[in-house]
Amino acid sequence: MTEQHPLTPQPELVRQWLGEYFGTRVTGEITAVEQYLATQAARWGADQELEECCEWLVVDDWKNVSKHLRAARRPKPPSLKEQSLALIDKIQSNKEMWQTDDLDVVRRALESLPD
Repeated sequence: MTEQHPLTPQPELVRQWLGEYFGTRVTGEITAVEQYLATQAARWGADQELEECCEWLVVDDWKNVSKHLRAARRPKPPSLKEQSLALIDKIQSNKEMWQTDDLDVVRRALESLPD
């Protein structure tokens, strides 16, 4: 079973919502459109709640907590530069296969790039 994003409603929940809307019991597969709309609505609602919580923290002078809360709840994927540097670290840990001087050149080039 593939791992779903935490803000992706399970199909059972989408069926329940559809059943409540149509006033009937919904069985069977849900369509891609139904799943997409439910997912977007769930994410939008969660984003709205997160922004309200962060704004409340800022008003109460907890700006750093707000920043950390947002970063923890909506992490940004690592940049290509960060991914590349992590890969170089991994490669350099296996010194038997690679010349570290060669990788140092690549590392310096990557580090010189903007994020």
